[in-house]
Amino acid sequence: MRYGFWLPVFGGWLRNVEDEGMPATFDYVRRLAQAAEQWGYSTTLVAELYLNDIKGPHADTMEAWTTAAALAAVTEKLEIMAAVRPGYHNPAVTAKMAANIDQISCGRFTLNVVSAWWEEEARQYGGIFTAHDERYDRTREFVEVMRGLWTEDEFSYEGKYYRVEKAHLFPKPVQRPNPRLYAGGESERGKDVISSVCDAYVMHGGTVEEVRGKIQEMKERRAAKGLPPFASFGMAAYVICRDTEEEAQAELERITTVKDAEGYVSFKDFVSHSQLELQLRLQDYSVSNRGLRPGFVGTPDQIAERILAYEEAGVDLLLLQCSPQYEEMERFARDVMPRVEALRAAKEA
Repeated sequence: MRYGFWLPVFGGWLRNVEDEGMPATFDYVRRLAQAAEQWGYSTTLVAELYLNDIKGPHADTMEAWTTAAALAAVTEKLEIMAAVRPGYHNPAVTAKMAANIDQISCGRFTLNVVSAWWEEEARQYGGIFTAHDERYDRTREFVEVMRGLWTEDEFSYEGKYYRVEKAHLFPKPVQRPNPRLYAGGESERGKDVISSVCDAYVMHGGTVEEVRGKIQEMKERRAAKGLPPFASFGMAAYVICRDTEEEAQAELERITTVKDAEGYVSFKDFVSHSQLELQLRLQDYSVSNRGLRPGFVGTPDQIAERILAYEEAGVDLLLLQCSPQYEEMERFARDVMPRVEALRAAKEA
């Protein structure tokens, strides 16, 4: 299992807690990223939203790609996965930027391709926002243009959404044939596009049974297309690790008490513009990406057991959220990671 974390570009993950002690500043995320690679974390996911989805549209939020480039220059081992939404970017320019950050990081830059869902943000920032299936059609072309520029010396493309004529991109990315492309989606169109043009699949948090089923389905889709297996299956999860189960449950109650907070204003856009396999409750929205569904709430031993169950189901990358992030990621690395290794060894003995 690899352990990754969501970079706290929104100043926290809790919609009902105003100040989590983790400001949306480069000083904080730099310190966190540098510590994380020493603690044993492999990956950081840098979400891309121009408005703050967690604390509300008037709160501070960091821009993903400039932050990713800055982190590439001040870290040594961490995989830096930046989200990219085709409706806000030119694919040829994005390919050039990605190749450059991959060079800066010596081959540690990857992308999380996301089809945008927040209509109000698109209005404010001039993003292209269309019907759900059309967003994925655009995503397919966007990825095809990037791949072509990364792998060919001269590249031309004529599609419905993009046109490129005899384009050159040098230097190429360090990673060959291309930086890894992660993507997540639950609709029929989304899964078809992801299994066709991306390298790895990432999921919202779910139960072991839900996640096992999704992984098996995506493996079958990939094989049916005659493509190599996915390189990775990742899952988002929120962690509450405490010395006792009672303490962990008390924290769960605290963070899921729904309040009339600005962080909930995006809820309607999210559920109406995404085709989710599970109905999302407002209380679930207290923590993003269905992070509480995996049940990583309890003592270190309880959480370690849960992690091994997801590993058996096929998950090889956990993308974790917690609060306050620096302190809780340090606790997880100290108390949970070694227990996972010990439990795995005991079961294999």
